[in-house]
Amino acid sequence: MSFVVDVSSLYVQFGTVTAVEGIDLTLPAGSSVALVGRNGAGKSTTLRVLAGVLPPSFGDVRIMGLDVRADRQRVKERVGYCPDVGGLIPRATPWEHLALAARMRRLAPGWERRAGDLLERFDLGGAADRVTAGFSHGMSRRMSVLLAAFHSPDVLLLDEPFDGVDPLGVEATMDLVSEARLAGAAVLISTHLLDLAVQACEEAVVLRQGQVVGASPAAELAGAEGAARYRSMLA
Repeated sequence: MSFVVDVSSLYVQFGTVTAVEGIDLTLPAGSSVALVGRNGAGKSTTLRVLAGVLPPSFGDVRIMGLDVRADRQRVKERVGYCPDVGGLIPRATPWEHLALAARMRRLAPGWERRAGDLLERFDLGGAADRVTAGFSHGMSRRMSVLLAAFHSPDVLLLDEPFDGVDPLGVEATMDLVSEARLAGAAVLISTHLLDLAVQACEEAVVLRQGQVVGASPAAELAGAEGAARYRSMLA
């Protein structure tokens, strides 16, 4: 099988600290995987490597067959990445963010229709001409998710997309994930919110201290019994 995301023996070190230790991960087209675990488990670091933001210390990491080290720019073109914090230009408006993204990614004429639709779906239409410096945390999260998916990437990486987001924003994000999968994208979501991870993804990978300690269909972590199973993996 050909994988859209193919990670083998990924290690990430910061000096003497090993943040990610020997992770293996594969995602075919149309799949969705949740990375779950406590803060500091290595979730965000893993997504930063896949997005081409952070180079791996060791291991083989490929996006659409492209090596994230050798083909960093081409990888970034295939990926849509919502970081866990930041990612927005404080003095720019949502519409300016989208116009810049359209220009940098050389989107075809007519991108304005998709941009407007996404802004309305994420309840940001009324704020399209406000600078993002004044946005609440939840509004910034919604804008970051929207921006990551705007160019219909082959790989959608969402780091804590539900953090501080109201039910409308959660629903819009869930719909966006479903649409991306139907279009053939692979979706990887990092979150500490287990219930939402179970709803958003078909598979779950549990990280602890930079290592994979469990993997299962996400539905098996649902409910009280699933939550107990999850806690046992983190013990």
